[in-house]
Amino acid sequence: MTTGGRNLVLLGVGSILIAFIMTGVSLAVYHNSGDIYLDRSRPGFLPDEEELKEEEVKEEEYEFSKTGTLSEEVLDEYLKHLKEEIEIIDSYEEPFNTGLLSDESLGIPAEDKE
Repeated sequence: MTTGGRNLVLLGVGSILIAFIMTGVSLAVYHNSGDIYLDRSRPGFLPDEEELKEEEVKEEEYEFSKTGTLSEEVLDEYLKHLKEEIEIIDSYEEPFNTGLLSDESLGIPAEDKE
């Protein structure tokens, strides 16, 4: 093996070792800082009390059956719930106004830029 080939192999092995060391350090910091417990994609994450209340509300919401026959009764029930949702949307002054997505309307606290 030539000197250039040996240097290239050493460079590759060295970069892999550095990558493993840096990954280990970052995972240790992630675990020790407690951020690992805030990751919502992890199984076993315990939701806040407010989120539990939201889930209970979702259970009460109407869901159209994805199976079975479509009868007049089922269609009437679906249309009734659809009209309720439309009335909620129509109750907004301007339902498609971009102001509805402002930080204030979404309940996001504003940061002071001082």
